[in-house]
Amino acid sequence: MKRLEKALQILQQSGNITFEELVSNEVLLSAVERNFQVAIECILDIGNHIIAEKGFESPDDNEDIIRILGEEGIVPSDFAGRIKGIAGFRNILVHEYTGIDYGVLYNHLVNRLDDFREFARYISVFLEKER
Repeated sequence: MKRLEKALQILQQSGNITFEELVSNEVLLSAVERNFQVAIECILDIGNHIIAEKGFESPDDNEDIIRILGEEGIVPSDFAGRIKGIAGFRNILVHEYTGIDYGVLYNHLVNRLDDFREFARYISVFLEKER
C-alpha cells in the first residue's frame, strides 16, 4: 500500500497542469506514465494477493482480478465495474500496444485518481476486518 500511496502522491502533484504542459514536458510525461503503471500494478498485486490468500477463483487475466474482488465483496461490485478497465490501460502503458493516447492519460490524471484512493480505502477496510 505504501508504494501505491507514493505513486498517487506523485500523480497528485502533477494533476494541476494543463494537457499542453504535460505533453510538452518529456520528463513529466514519463513520470506520469510510470507512476500510473506502478499504481495500477499495485492494485493488481494487492488484489491477486487477497484472491490467493482467501482461496477465491483464480483470475484468468488482470481484468479478472478486479472482477473477482467485486464478486467477493472486497470492493463494491459497481466500483469494480467502473475500474476494471485500468488493467487494459496498464497494458497500453507498459507495452504501447496501440500507442499511448495522451488525452486518455491526462483524463486519468485529472479525473481518475480518486478511484485509486477509493480502492485503497476499500482494501484498508477489508484488512481491518481480517484482523
